[in-house]
Amino acid sequence: MKKASNRKSVFIYLVLAIATLIAYEPVRHNEFLEYDDPVYITENKSVQAGLAKDNIINAFTATDTNFWHPLTLLSHMLDCELFGLNPFGHHVHNLLLHIANTLLLFWVLKRMTEAFWPSAFVAAVFALHPFHVESVAWAAQRKDLLSTLFWILTMAAYFRYAKKTSIKNYMIVFLVFALGLIAKPMLVTLPFVLLLLDYWPLGRFELRNLYRLILEKVPLLALSAIASIIAFIAQQKGGAIRELGSLALKFRVGNAFVAYVKYIQKMIWPAKLAVFYPHPADVGTFSMWRAALAVLLVLGITVLVIWQGRRRKYLPVGWLWYLGTLVPVIGLVQVGHFAMADRYSYVSLTGLFIIVAWGAAEVCVGRRELKTAVVILSVVILGAFLTTTRMQLRHWQNSMTLFGHALTTTKNNYMMHYNLAVALHRQRKSNQAISHYRKAIAIKSDYTGAYNNLGAVFEGQGRFEQAIDCYEQSLEIEPNNAGAYNNIGSVYFSQKKHDLAITYLNKALGFDPDMAAAHNNLGSALAGQGKIEQAIESFRRAVEINPDYARAHNNLAMAFMLKDKYRESIHHFGEAVRLEPKWIKPKNRLAWLLATGSQEQLRNPERAVALARRACELTGYQDPAMLDTLAATYASAGRFSKAVTIAEKAIKLCGTAGQKELAKQIKSRLQLYKANKAYYEN
Repeated sequence: MKKASNRKSVFIYLVLAIATLIAYEPVRHNEFLEYDDPVYITENKSVQAGLAKDNIINAFTATDTNFWHPLTLLSHMLDCELFGLNPFGHHVHNLLLHIANTLLLFWVLKRMTEAFWPSAFVAAVFALHPFHVESVAWAAQRKDLLSTLFWILTMAAYFRYAKKTSIKNYMIVFLVFALGLIAKPMLVTLPFVLLLLDYWPLGRFELRNLYRLILEKVPLLALSAIASIIAFIAQQKGGAIRELGSLALKFRVGNAFVAYVKYIQKMIWPAKLAVFYPHPADVGTFSMWRAALAVLLVLGITVLVIWQGRRRKYLPVGWLWYLGTLVPVIGLVQVGHFAMADRYSYVSLTGLFIIVAWGAAEVCVGRRELKTAVVILSVVILGAFLTTTRMQLRHWQNSMTLFGHALTTTKNNYMMHYNLAVALHRQRKSNQAISHYRKAIAIKSDYTGAYNNLGAVFEGQGRFEQAIDCYEQSLEIEPNNAGAYNNIGSVYFSQKKHDLAITYLNKALGFDPDMAAAHNNLGSALAGQGKIEQAIESFRRAVEINPDYARAHNNLAMAFMLKDKYRESIHHFGEAVRLEPKWIKPKNRLAWLLATGSQEQLRNPERAVALARRACELTGYQDPAMLDTLAATYASAGRFSKAVTIAEKAIKLCGTAGQKELAKQIKSRLQLYKANKAYYEN
């Protein structure tokens, strides 16, 4: 009998794994997104550098993602170590975690309840429901998958502790729970869920021992409190938490109840899913009567499940699981500008899945015909979920498909217009980007981010007056917006109006003394006035604030070169090259210094050749200035025949491009190469 049961379990594990693979197979083709992925992966230098000692330490101290979740950052570092920036490996890792969560959920529920088929159904719906696509298909949402893994493992450890209470078993619960919290603080409600599990299915809950059950959760609750405080500080520091006064209590509470209802609605009928749902209070569509109906519905269901709770214990457990696990993200303390998010359902809907599964099992008791109908219906529902999930994954292929889909499924979605504009601008489709920034502003007239980015597009097009007008409109909304002052300073610098640039950049630093970009721009403006020493101090401050600021390193290197401080110049050009391997100019300048520098002890001809060759590769060997540098590096390395060949090619290209002065300089160096002499600067 036991062997047959084991074979049945193995069969279900295989079916769950294969069905999940079939549903999510398209994810392997997905790209990184222009939404959170840059912060977590594609523009996070620490993560990209892999599991080096300094990066591991940084994972436990960094809050630049608006969260403190070192375990999640370490998992992203591991992916970069293994796959670099190939999105395939990152997405497959997410999928494997989702499969692991599915199998573990089935195993834990089966062991706790000894109800095989309801446990299998809950795991299958968890695996295939389209609502979970966001958590799996979005590389930056690794924290959902990883924290849920430890959520389920904590449940398993707690089941073992409940069967045999001991300090050792409790410490395992404590440790696994702590690991989950450092993956994502969403687990702060798990101690309350464990208390629900004491009621059902563990059967430990009695009024006479309630005090003891609560007392044993106190260490876990202490961890939750610490994690909540750290999360609040990290999100407040990053500006993710909105000031309480900026969104009235009635809007926060009202939307919370509406969201509770909408999550249920989308669980039943998963249509019009989007990566961002705008908060109705932000776009003027908040409905008080709709909020009141949602309050009545949620309270009515709560009363009903509690009334039925003694006879059907799974009802209050499933319902309170759903309500409680959403509390940290339901918007009572508003984080961001969204009304709800699909990813928040990843753990929470499990409570409702439990109600459906055990409710169906109860209805089928002693009713064979009904049982057959329920089985057929379950298979149809799961098949529909699998198909819908595959269809939903098509929208997650890249930023353009994702943001475009969100605009077709939601109304007044200023954030998606904004994000689409950012993606278009990166693709150098400036006019289309301008159109979407304007649409975002038309919906949300106080959207300072859209004004600033629109100004940046105009600035890139040389439309300086329109750029300044956008930045000034941003300042009308937010007078202490340091970014807008910095942007205006940047425009004036582009126009070589250095005095005005310095004035605005100093204003930016007055509001934000640690803005690295403003220090860098101030350095450039000071250098434009010939104040090199002051410029060096500004550039140096920029790289102190942000050691990964490649442009500031390059500017500092240029300033040091003007002061004949070549050792310092070489170091900072090297940092710029390390941080931006495909940035050609610092690579070319560093190669030139290492090959032709006046200080012999600082020359490194072989390294110079490698750098110059790479610069030429990046320009297709069609840039005469790059070829000039390569020729000089070959000569410095004593490879004069190569130097002659490259210099002659550079001269020909100068003729084609009409660069007479550069051609004249290369010809003078060519004579040295032909005489087996290298060129060195005075």
